[in-house]
Amino acid sequence: MAKSYRAVAKYLSVSPSKVRPVANLVRGKSYEEAYGILMAMPQKGARLILKVLESAGANAMYQDNKLDESQLYVSTIYIDGGPVSKRVWPRSHGKRDILLRRTSHITVEVSESVEE
Repeated sequence: MAKSYRAVAKYLSVSPSKVRPVANLVRGKSYEEAYGILMAMPQKGARLILKVLESAGANAMYQDNKLDESQLYVSTIYIDGGPVSKRVWPRSHGKRDILLRRTSHITVEVSESVEE
């Protein structure tokens, strides 16, 4: 049975709706392929996911010294919403608009690829 290794980044200042399309591109890919895709993307979410992916890979190699990057793949990646800060923008005639500053929690799991 293949073991999985996890890394989590919490309270990141980016909206989950902006990060999810990036996460969908690398889900199920090999570690090296996902790394290459994220390195080439200009989005802020790609940089954040890349850091979490590197951490998950480092966790895997630290816990199991026999593992290599080529044996890993992205088994699970999901983006959850974190707490939302509310800011007020003053508007004319004593009214206001509310700006929602959203945060994200990024979780990446890498697993050993089973070669048969």
